[in-house]
Amino acid sequence: MTQPIDIYQVDAFARSAFGGNPAAVCPLSDWLPDDVMQSIASENNLSETAFIIPASGNDADYEIRWFTPAIEVDLCGHATLASGCVLFEKRGFEGETLRFKSRSGLLEVSREGDRFVLDFPSQPPRPAAFPDGIERALGVRPLEFLRADKNMAVLADETAVAAVTPDLAYIAALPGDGLIVTAEGEDCDFVSRYFAPHAGIDEDPVTGSAHCVLIPYWAARLDKSAMQARQISARVGDVSCRLQGDRVKIGGHATLFLEGTIHV
Repeated sequence: MTQPIDIYQVDAFARSAFGGNPAAVCPLSDWLPDDVMQSIASENNLSETAFIIPASGNDADYEIRWFTPAIEVDLCGHATLASGCVLFEKRGFEGETLRFKSRSGLLEVSREGDRFVLDFPSQPPRPAAFPDGIERALGVRPLEFLRADKNMAVLADETAVAAVTPDLAYIAALPGDGLIVTAEGEDCDFVSRYFAPHAGIDEDPVTGSAHCVLIPYWAARLDKSAMQARQISARVGDVSCRLQGDRVKIGGHATLFLEGTIHV
């Protein structure tokens, strides 16, 4: 006998369908076996599928886990934003702030007008030696190379970021969690793209967790705590950014695209 599971697909960091980053959200009463959740994520074939269950105790409202088509990850922004959208708009959550227990500690999603805002840990990157072959892999020599959990290459301008056609096998072999490329923006504070072939994602359309690294870097470089960013993938996503001590606020719109039932 199959087990029906509700599923929602939300375009995160998008004002309308077909933009931003699509994520699947599966509310559960209890965790499914890990291999079943991984299989569901692989079947969905989206950058992330989030699974959420009610939390026990008073320190959080829900627990959340995230799976790419290939692996479970420690932190995901757009699927958390999508989960907030589902719980607020489809599952009747009352209140202005949702608290999620996760592998990366307590995370929050709040409403601010018509946007949802993530409260995530800041992950300031540190300068690192240029890896051998990075210029050849990107087709351009970065101005800087830095590392947090994610690697980050800073380029000269937005045009250079848009032009990158990376060697994905090279990026997959880098230590750490993929590669961000970034530069100052032409009509926003900064732009970025993010590649994670090691996780089964050649290029992620809009990456909340990458902004945990980007926000502290650009806040220091631009000497401002509130910024507007754009991830310039093919789908494009606008992200409001704020550095607040050792936390970052990552805001954006979310659009429900699909709701239904899966059977496993």
